[in-house]
Amino acid sequence: MWFKFLSKIVQAIDPKLEKYRVHSNRAEPKYTPKTLNEFVDLLRRTPKDILSSKDRSRIAAIMNFDNRSVKDLMVPKKDMVFVNAKEVLGPLVLDKLYKSGFTNFPVVDNKDKVKGVIHTEALNALEIKKTDRAEKYLDRNVNYLHINDSLNFAVEEIARTNSYYFLVLDNQESLAGFFTTQMLLDYLLN
Repeated sequence: MWFKFLSKIVQAIDPKLEKYRVHSNRAEPKYTPKTLNEFVDLLRRTPKDILSSKDRSRIAAIMNFDNRSVKDLMVPKKDMVFVNAKEVLGPLVLDKLYKSGFTNFPVVDNKDKVKGVIHTEALNALEIKKTDRAEKYLDRNVNYLHINDSLNFAVEEIARTNSYYFLVLDNQESLAGFFTTQMLLDYLLN
């Protein structure tokens, strides 16, 4: 699979390399790498005006995709912002949520068990009264990934669940962090 994909990249790059070729009277065959090492060598030798550093990073991300797991991209639990189910969504709480920069917030009970998630679009679309509690805006449909799940599996789960936000569990089934479709896209495209 990767060889076909990488061959397509080489074919796309190949015409751009024309001005760097040394021409002789005889026709030179087009160079096609036969191994992954030959492909990597071709990438290294490709001038920067043809293949930018950003393009090289994208290719490296794609080539390493099979070897990466959810834990490599997720936001760890210590960096997450939680909301207690009984918490009143007053101006101070809403300000804290919006300033966090996140768009989804796990809602927990008094024993730190996740009951669901609040999405900021739900908060933006509704008029919140100063007495409304977090559980009123709770989405109980929570999707999970495990910390060691591959990025390929994460893509399959995104497609299967049509979800963009996943809580991530560690090997003891405890909350370890969260993972989003945006993280995956940023990894592949930035």
